[in-house]
Amino acid sequence: MIIFDRVSKRYANGREALNNVSFNVHNGEMVFLTGRSGAGKSTVLKLIALLERPTRGNVLVNGRNTQALKPRHIAAFRRHIGVVFQDHKLLPDRPVFDNVALPLAVAATPLREIDKRVRAALDQVGLLGKERLLPLELSVGEQQRVGIARAVVSKPPLLIADEPTGNLDPDLSREVMRLFRRFQDVGVTVVVATHDLHLVREFGQRVLALEGGQLIGGAVDTLPSVVATR
Repeated sequence: MIIFDRVSKRYANGREALNNVSFNVHNGEMVFLTGRSGAGKSTVLKLIALLERPTRGNVLVNGRNTQALKPRHIAAFRRHIGVVFQDHKLLPDRPVFDNVALPLAVAATPLREIDKRVRAALDQVGLLGKERLLPLELSVGEQQRVGIARAVVSKPPLLIADEPTGNLDPDLSREVMRLFRRFQDVGVTVVVATHDLHLVREFGQRVLALEGGQLIGGAVDTLPSVVATR
């Protein structure tokens, strides 16, 4: 599903966020990406979602080499990735239904299909019946679950989350992680960036640890040869 082959990322200001990082994540696997603030976790997720491109090396996602993708193909590529943010990034003036439906509306999905998928996604995260509420009428934990519903409403094969429990108390954090485990159970590949090592130990998944932009821990499989695909 995901292959990083000797990936480095240097920004225009000269900061090297990643240095020669190699790992892979299998289909249907759940992996924790850990490290202190500034270790490179968010950069890894941005490279997976093609919000950034590597300076050196190759990133393959679902068999596609992101270096080889032309700009006109990026939007279609991202439709196969669900993204969960720490701060939800919900539209405050739009109800829950509209927030969850946004990826489907952008993809010009038929209205009947949007209604079915949004309700199914809200049911998965335990929010069915709250479609007409505004985000500010929900608790912080419920807002995060709306963000998760929006990330999975398109049924993406890959779900990535950047510090999704950073603003939650321990009980809500466990609840969010259990949701991710449920998606993994039905075959979704899940990559979660977090600094919460207690939560990581509790859920017992493979860990990729970053320090100073380099991989220092976690099982790294032998990488197949990387061939650019368009």
